[in-house]
Amino acid sequence: MVGYCPTCGKPVYFGEKKRSLGRDYHPLCLKCFRCKRQLTAGQHAEYDEKPFCSNCYMKLFGPRGNR
Repeated sequence: MVGYCPTCGKPVYFGEKKRSLGRDYHPLCLKCFRCKRQLTAGQHAEYDEKPFCSNCYMKLFGPRGNR
């Protein structure tokens, strides 16, 4: 069964996929939605079904007193 990459929308085949937060990505498509930094599977946060690095996530959605 072929899944589709949530970033580019193209098919992701078993041999090339990176699985993170229940979704399959192409290795180059798993990147922060804001700063575009490459992410490691399972080592990032998600908001509104989009991946974010921890720095961008905290800046955008973290407690407001920690800026």
